[in-house]
Amino acid sequence: MTHEIRLATPEDLSAVETIVRHAYSLYVSRIGRKPGPMLDNYASLIHSGRVHVAVHDGTVQGILVLLRETDAMLLDNVAVAPAAQGLGIGRRLLEFAENTASEAGFSHIRLYTNEAMTENLSLYQRIGYAETHRAEEKGLRRIYMVKTLPECPCSP
Repeated sequence: MTHEIRLATPEDLSAVETIVRHAYSLYVSRIGRKPGPMLDNYASLIHSGRVHVAVHDGTVQGILVLLRETDAMLLDNVAVAPAAQGLGIGRRLLEFAENTASEAGFSHIRLYTNEAMTENLSLYQRIGYAETHRAEEKGLRRIYMVKTLPECPCSP
């Protein structure tokens, strides 16, 4: 099944915020507060071209936030609407993130997740991310991970 992935537009803001709210709300009780992605300014992120959306059946069902760092791409956030989970949207967004990083010339992609999001940790490990370290930042206990990317065939 294919899903269109495109840059988010200002018209997508409400859908992006709704997906984030629904996807992360279950973690509020585990963490004891809103997770970082629920606090982000998505209008600003969309304006700066950092948010992609996955469209399924004409509706935004997933979001991806990518941030360029000096030596790697940061997969800052990936979320899928709960009703669309299990359709392969999250997997497709993760592949898109890795391809985007590789095409941009990065050899690594990084991410971090809250240690209370155990489902995410096991998923990331299964698809090749390795834990690099743990730290507490902004009152959140985070696990940092990295994945080495295959060399992009698009490189000269």
